[in-house]
Amino acid sequence: MPIKIFHFITALFFSISLFAQIPKAPEKKEGEGQFAQLIIRGVTLINGNGAPPIGPVDIVIEKNRIVQVASAGSPGMPPSKNRPKLKEGGKELNCEGMYALPGFVDMHGHIGGSGQGTPAEYVFKLWMAHGITTVRDPSAGNGLDWTLDEKRLSAENKITAPRLLAYTAFGAGAKQPINTPELAIEWVRENAKKGADGIKFFGATPEIMDAALRENKKLGLRSCCHHAQMSVARWNVVNSAKAGLTSMEHWYGLPEALFTDRTVQNYPADYNYANESHRFEEAGKLWKQAAPPYSEHWNKVMNELLALDFTLDPTFNIYDANRDLHRARRAEWHEHYTLPSLWKFFEPSRESHGSYWFNWGTEQEIAWKENYRLWMTFVNEYKNRGGRVTTGSDNGFIYQTYGFGYVRELELLREGGFHPLEVIRSATLSGAQALGMDKEIGTVEAGKLADIVIVDANPLENFQYLYGTGAIYMNDKNEVVRKGGVKYTIKDGIIYDAKKLLDDVKKMVDAEKAKTGWKLLQPGMK
Repeated sequence: MPIKIFHFITALFFSISLFAQIPKAPEKKEGEGQFAQLIIRGVTLINGNGAPPIGPVDIVIEKNRIVQVASAGSPGMPPSKNRPKLKEGGKELNCEGMYALPGFVDMHGHIGGSGQGTPAEYVFKLWMAHGITTVRDPSAGNGLDWTLDEKRLSAENKITAPRLLAYTAFGAGAKQPINTPELAIEWVRENAKKGADGIKFFGATPEIMDAALRENKKLGLRSCCHHAQMSVARWNVVNSAKAGLTSMEHWYGLPEALFTDRTVQNYPADYNYANESHRFEEAGKLWKQAAPPYSEHWNKVMNELLALDFTLDPTFNIYDANRDLHRARRAEWHEHYTLPSLWKFFEPSRESHGSYWFNWGTEQEIAWKENYRLWMTFVNEYKNRGGRVTTGSDNGFIYQTYGFGYVRELELLREGGFHPLEVIRSATLSGAQALGMDKEIGTVEAGKLADIVIVDANPLENFQYLYGTGAIYMNDKNEVVRKGGVKYTIKDGIIYDAKKLLDDVKKMVDAEKAKTGWKLLQPGMK
């Protein structure tokens, strides 16, 4: 594409994200630990490797490392007498009847934005309250230096935050327009020297994409890409994967690789990509234009990506409102946990990214439901054939509040055909593998970092037990109560009270309500 258009698109993505040096998370000690020894007693383990639940077990941690996972006896019987012994000065956490999972990995987590009015503390606490202990920030939209500083503070456990990985938006901070392969290679090398963990691409001319991806791979860094429509006709997911891209975001670029009777999306004559109402309405018709499931070309593309060990990061949840807007904007957590400024960002707007709700109705939602059916078919079959599918949220847009949207992603993977254990694997080990961190995180086993989620209800029965608001449940007394919600998030061997973190978020929301006199109203209502 012409260089001016390429830079217009790059600028557009930065402007619609509205990330600009938001307030950092305050440095303060909020978790308990690390401990010379911590023993999680009597828990049922749901590991990230596809294995069925097993318990009761004792998980022994020393400082920030798991050192032993030991049987605590037989279910329904008195505890074993041969359990790991508590050392002097150690701590026990009684989790009998509870469930332990590896810390969740969010492969697509933006850290707030000035336009949303969401400080880092708000975002981090919502993530941690939902068991998310590792986050890949695709774009490092608050600036690479800012993100790397928060990454360091998190690694040192000086702030309450998941461990962070920074994938810089391609071209960010370039001293001049990147209009040659040589300049692309130079930028990639500089990005690596600055300490970035990888690159997020949106698209560019084929020769620039090819040069940048190959150089990034040569340097040993990873990459992801949102194949934006302005470049995808010449460079789709298959092109990127062959050049060294390690994961694709959302689904853009995949239907285009599946075309058999056309080379471009069927755009209406009055289409304008800068008009997000046009962009997302037509995106909902795209999978219908691709080769049908299990056809020769459909299988060919899938097999090419499988052979390249390519990762799909679908982020189903972030488009969920497209097929049921009422459900998304009436989610019960908005009133207590969505900041008023974020709610305003969600409302219909011609400027805020993902707020294209001024002409959205039945026809658009029906098209998107079919879009999901075809999209989910590809993703589920990719998993069935041994492909890697991860869990990413992209929250902070399109009526998806941080943390809550991640749990919705788990529900949507389940809807797409994943067994609950396959969902957990996508949220844990698959993410760790995609980040090259599977020797450190992704499962609960000796030698790995002590990143663990504790829940007092079985999420395999109902993923809604992982929402901060829990799930509706009728107890033996015929009382309607709430069940679940993450109880403890353990990161680096430090115990965080997840419900306390949620309460902190609610206080932030209440403070802004009191300051502004805000009340949650649905769009157009008074």
